Formats: sequence, C-alpha cells, structure tokens
Amino acid sequence: MARKILIVEDERPILDSVQYALEKEGFEVLRAADGETGLSEARTQRPDLIILDLMLPGIDGMEVCRILRREAAIPIIMLTAKSEEVDKVVGLEMGADDYVTKPFGMRELIARVKSVLRRADQREATGEVLEAGDVKMDLAAHTVEVRGKAVELAPREFSLLELLVANPGRAFSRDVILDRVWGEDAFCEPHTVDVHIRWLRQKIERNPGNPTQIATVRGVGYRFERAR
Repeated sequence: MARKILIVEDERPILDSVQYALEKEGFEVLRAADGETGLSEARTQRPDLIILDLMLPGIDGMEVCRILRREAAIPIIMLTAKSEEVDKVVGLEMGADDYVTKPFGMRELIARVKSVLRRADQREATGEVLEAGDVKMDLAAHTVEVRGKAVELAPREFSLLELLVANPGRAFSRDVILDRVWGEDAFCEPHTVDVHIRWLRQKIERNPGNPTQIATVRGVGYRFERAR
C-alpha cells in the first residue's frame, strides 16, 4: 500500500513539481495550499508524512506544526525560503523532524522524505520501554517521563534521547549522532547536535547549567551517564 504524503504549499509550481517527484517514487500525494486546509487534511486523511511550507496564507507553517504536534506524531518536513540558522532551529523546536531550504533539489527532498519515514517506522516497530537515570521512555507510545513527570519532546529530541538512554555510558561523536538520529541522507552540520543536546538538558536535567545525565565528552561528543 502506497505511503501517503501531504504537501502544504501555496506556490503552485513547487506544489506541482514536488507532487510529480513523489508520485514517481510511488507515494500517494495529498495537496493543500494554505494552513487551514492543511490542518483539515492532516486530521481527516492521517498522512504518513507532511511536507509543510513555513510561509503560508492564513495560519502559517509554524502554527500548523505546533497544532499538529499537540494532536499527533505525524512526521513533518518543513520547507522554508529562509536560510538563517534561527529559522531552522525554531522550526525544529516546534516539532518538525527535518527542514529543507528553498531552492532545493528534488533528490535531496526525496532522500529526506525516505529517511524520516524510516526513522518513524523503526520507532513504531521497536515497541519497548527504556530506562536510565531519571528517564523512562516508552518507544511505542512515544512518551517520556523524567523523575515520574511527563516531558514533551520534539520528534528529533526523542530520537536523540533514545539513542543515548539505550546506550548508557557509551560516548557518541557528533558525526555518529548525526548518522544515527538524522540518518545517512541528512544534510546537517555538527552544530545541530549541540543545539538539540542543549534543548534536552533544559528538559531533563535538574540543573541544565551543570548536567549530570547528558555528559560532554571532550574531544568526542556526548554520553548518557550510568546510574550511580
């Protein structure tokens, strides 16, 4: 059965070309030209993945992403005409799984779509509970508890924490983290890992400025400390 992808994009040429490229790869494609229609389609059609433009008429892409993240765990790739790091970071913080900056190549976009879908499939298939330190993760339910209290994580934060918690005491370099969490098809800078580690520390550490669970390994990368 073909995977279903929703494109929310108000520029008709981009909408048409992305649809054509995805259909050539065997995907079923749904379309929306504004945020309100995109929300409606996402809620009624339950796509496997959403390609979401940042600048939309009416409800913008950031708000659509924020709303959807409260309702479902559908993977989201954000399209943006802005190249500044702050726009990418904000998009990921809102819950997007990945971003592509316009203008983009179709091969790059298709690679990211397949990579994000693979990660989503792996999370769903695992169906186990991980515990380390103060953290408990239910991979099937996609929930996290820290010291017994529920914590909301963006999808990429969840995947990064899952890697660390599943391997307590093991140090991972930034390049390995990028490969394992963002996927081999990702096009990210190592600095992206540092940003997500900072966000995670703010959510799970008692004192983010003096972390005791997610440790920095100088000259290497990061590790999740074993329970003492």
